[in-house]
Amino acid sequence: VQLVESGGGSVQAGGSLRLSCAASGYTVSNSCMAWVRQAPGKEREGVVGISRGGGIMYADSVKGRFTVSKDDTKNTLYLAMDSLKPEDTAMCYCAAADTTYCPLLSLRYNYWGQGTQVTVS
Repeated sequence: VQLVESGGGSVQAGGSLRLSCAASGYTVSNSCMAWVRQAPGKEREGVVGISRGGGIMYADSVKGRFTVSKDDTKNTLYLAMDSLKPEDTAMCYCAAADTTYCPLLSLRYNYWGQGTQVTVS
């Protein structure tokens, strides 16, 4: 399984970014996946998790600003991030699991991408 993130960058507060996670060896449709981030000096935290059947759970800190979506034809997961704040600065990771129960916002994922940096000033 390979998860390859892209789309990170540097933006000013209030700006937007769209992250992509291209999966290979893993089917995005009907899956357990998440976006996870790690800010400097902090532990990793779940940003949004999706479950089989379409359930979605967002961290309180991003509700109303971030939107997860996926394109099954491209086998890709996306994260649209709007109204970015300096506290959103972090390395952002795509994660996937093949467990029976989807981890959602927990970090119990089997597979991880290499991360893409988001910097908000």
